[in-house]
Formats: sequence, structure tokens, C-alpha cells
Amino acid sequence: MVTLRFRQIRVTPGQRVILEDVIWQEFEAILDELGEHRNSRIAYNQGILEIMVPLPEHEKIKVIIGDLVKILLDELDLYWESLGSTTFKREDMAAGIEPDDCFYIQNYQLMIGKERIDLSVDPPPDLAIEIDITSKTKASAYQALKVPEIWRYFQGKLEINLLQGDKYVKSDTSLIFPNFGVIEEIPRFIEMAKTTGTTLTLRAFRQWVRKYIITHEP
Repeated sequence: MVTLRFRQIRVTPGQRVILEDVIWQEFEAILDELGEHRNSRIAYNQGILEIMVPLPEHEKIKVIIGDLVKILLDELDLYWESLGSTTFKREDMAAGIEPDDCFYIQNYQLMIGKERIDLSVDPPPDLAIEIDITSKTKASAYQALKVPEIWRYFQGKLEINLLQGDKYVKSDTSLIFPNFGVIEEIPRFIEMAKTTGTTLTLRAFRQWVRKYIITHEP
């Protein structure tokens, strides 16, 4: 049997590696070997480990969506903590995931100043965001970790998945932003950024949110 150190395996941007029959201790060892400062993302569930390296397009869209969410939260006077691509894992569920971005909103206070997350005692993020350009996110790890809402962006569309019982159901509205048509507006402003640039797009989005709030006040 040939044994390789994981750092000897190169995954190029836009590609992924899938390893099967990976026990939890091996998963932890791979995480340690990969380290925290890397450009790859991992997903682990019931012994199957997937390692992905995103494309630059993926990272740009991720940042824009995260900024749009922050504007919405800010204009609605909601408090939040963003943990980015933090590794979320639970040994008892044999599951681990690194979202492209994530937000604590209802439980934001519990995350202030927290440097280590233990999902056996800490709540999962309220919102996880995944950019599916080269592959589609598998929801199994998120189901195990009980993340209540996932946004998946692919092929120019935003899909909202809400956890109902032990499975995700597609929804036209967000639990967090029920009064906003994010499923239509987020893709629209992402497309705007491709022609007008990020700065002007974010400013235009903030203006749209403010106008929407004013025109829909009870």
C-alpha cells in the first residue's frame, strides 16, 4: 500500500476530489494537514469527504452575495455575526461542512468573540450560502448539522432551501427576509455588478432596499 501525505495531492481551481471510507479521525487529520489558511472547501458526511477548490468567479459572487445580505440586515436594523467559511462539524453526526459564507442572526449574541465552534453545544448558523458553479452542493451535511436555511446560487439563479423536519424544501421566500423578493433581486444585482461594477451595484441595492421599506411600511 502506498501512503501519501495529503499535501502531495493537488486540486486545481474548479476541480474536486472525493474520498470514500474516511473515518472521523482521518477527517480530522486531513483538516489539520490542510490547515486554516487555504483556498479549498470541504464537505464530509458519513465517511465521504469532498474537497473543492473554487474558481475566481465563484469567490467574486460569494463576496457580492455576502455584501448584499449585510446591506439587507443593516437596513432592517438586524444584528448579525458572519463566520464566513468556518468549518462546522459534529462527530456524533459524522458530518462537517464549510459554507461559502454564513450568518448568525437570531443567535448572533452567542457568537460574539467566539473563536471555536462546537456544534454539540453551539447552534448552527441561521443562513448558509453556497455558490454552485462547478458542482452542486449536497445538503446531507447541512441536514445533519440542522442549518435552517441555505441559499444556493447556480446558473444565474438563487434557490432557497428551508429545513422542514429532517429534509430541505425549496421555497420562494426566505425565513430571514420574508418580505423581500430575494430570489429575484439577488440574481438581478449580481448581473448588474458584471456591467456596472461592485461599488455602484451595492449602492443601488441599498437604495432599492430603502425605497422598498418606505413603500411597504404599514
